[in-house]
Formats: sequence, C-alpha cells, structure tokens
Amino acid sequence: MKHQFNLFQRAGIFYCEDTATGKQTSLRTRDRADAERLLHVKNEAAHQPAMNLQIAQVYLQHGDPAMATRTWQTVMEQIVTTKHGNTQVRWRSAIKDKALDSLRQLRLIETSAEHFLAALKAGRVSTNIYLRRIHHYAVSLHWLPWPVLPKRNWPTIQFKEKRGITLEEHRKIIAREQNPAKRAYYGLLWHLGGAQSDIANLTAEDIDWERKTIAYCRCKTGVVSLISFGAEVSEILRNLPTKGRLFPTLAAVTTGRRSTAFGCRLKTVGISGVSLHSYRYGWAERAKEAGYPERFAMQALGHSSKAVHRAYAKKAQVTLPPLEDYEKCGRMPQR
Repeated sequence: MKHQFNLFQRAGIFYCEDTATGKQTSLRTRDRADAERLLHVKNEAAHQPAMNLQIAQVYLQHGDPAMATRTWQTVMEQIVTTKHGNTQVRWRSAIKDKALDSLRQLRLIETSAEHFLAALKAGRVSTNIYLRRIHHYAVSLHWLPWPVLPKRNWPTIQFKEKRGITLEEHRKIIAREQNPAKRAYYGLLWHLGGAQSDIANLTAEDIDWERKTIAYCRCKTGVVSLISFGAEVSEILRNLPTKGRLFPTLAAVTTGRRSTAFGCRLKTVGISGVSLHSYRYGWAERAKEAGYPERFAMQALGHSSKAVHRAYAKKAQVTLPPLEDYEKCGRMPQR
C-alpha cells in the first residue's frame, strides 16, 4: 500500500513530504524513532479518516477519563458555580437560552464549528457573548483539546443602538406615573445616573445631609459611587423613608420585574427604544454636554475606566470652544 507521506532528513531534522502535493513539513525532531512514529500516525490518519476521531478519543480518554462524556451542559453548570451574587444570577439566566439547547447534551470532543454557527444563527447578541465565554472556559481548563471556533471566525458582536432618555421623555414618564415610590425612583435615576439595582437598593444611611452627598457601592462592580445632590434631589429624598431602604418594594423584586414594569409604563406614554439603563446613558450625555469634568462623571457613574464613560457619552453633542478663548478665560467660556 502506497503511503501518502515520506520521511527524509535535512540538517539533522526529520521532515515529512506529502506525495500528493509536494508540501514538506518539519517533524521537529532529530530522533529517527520519534520521526517514524509521527510519520506512521500521519499515514494512518490519511488512510482511515473515518477512524481519526475515534482514535483521538481513545488517546484523550486515557489522559482524562471524563473527557469522553463531558457535555456543554456540564461546562455551563461549572461556570455558574464559580460566580457569585448578581453575576451568578445573570449566568443562570444566560444558560437557559433556547439557542443553546442544541449544544447542551453534545459531547465537547464531538462538537464541530457547524454546531456553534447554527446556535449563533438561532440566538441573539447575548448568545454570542455567553457562548464565547463558555467555549473559552472549556479551552482554558483543557476540557477541549482544540478550539471549536478560532477567535477570528466568531461572528462580530453587534449591539443594538443605545441612547439616553431625554428630558421630555422623562417628564412624560413622571407625569403619567401614579405610584409615588416609582415616581421618586425614576427621579433619582434621572438626577444620579445610577444603575437600576443601585438606586433601588439605596438606604437612608447612604445619604449625608450635612455634605449633601450620596455614597453607595455598585452592585455590579463593588466600586464606590459618590455624588453630590442639589435642591431637586433633596425634595425627592425628603418624601422617602428616613431609615432603612428608600425603596423597599422595588429592592425586593428582580431587575427583570423592574424592567418589565418600566416597559409597560413606556407603552402608556408612547416611548420606545429605551430602558431603565437609558437613564444612565442620558445622565452621561447630559454631563458631557454641560461641560461636567470627566473625572467627576467617572466617579458619579462608579467607573474607573475613561473608555467606559466615553462609551456611555458617545452620543452627546458638544460644541468645542475656540482654544484662544479658552486660553484667555482659563476655563470653559459660558454659552
């Protein structure tokens, strides 16, 4: 039987040559026995392509007995155990994605690129984000001997266009909302720019009336957010509890419930394309338009990265003053 690969030596290094294409590849060894063993494997793989996966599984199973039976559901469940708090809640929700159903009971070593591409096509942006993390986690633990999809072949993540809530929209929401607690909640979101969970979990103890500041740790990152407040926020706060949580009912429900309730309110006032998180975008855009120093905005938003703040404020419309005017005044001229 004619072999597809031949062995030869050059400058002490052994190479194999594909007799069909003429391509020569280094075997990266000077030992003839090792070179012949590698050549034998290459020829066997070429003669019996249908047996390649089974042979590989035998070798892999010898090194890790669980590899032959480990499924993607196992990987998902393992990731969840490594998370805590709100992050674990998000992961529990993410792995319930119906687009991942075709992968759940599929063994890792039997997964092909076609399986992943089909799941990504059936899913949403979140499917792309979380499946990437699941895949990379399996590779990092060496549960996958090779990537299913190389990094460059993953579809580009394309987020929907995001925008901030405008003053007119906020006024419509407040005017229509009959629940005093929710009206106050939306008011603090507008003035403080906090995430929905952060504002919902504010307590009276977070307020320093003497210094007129509110300080809290962000639920998502643990970063401390410290922001001063003015007369409008003072008026809102004076009508809220003086001890414990400011919004006990809103704090007791999930982020999904709060988002759903807000979505229903938007429908009643004819507003679309925004969410509770849009209050955060809106705050950052207003801050930039007003010339609010970026370092202050970063502290208020609870971010340590300038790139994150710039992403929030990317849609702000700012007219830059002439440099000569700025140099003369030593500050941003009033407009």
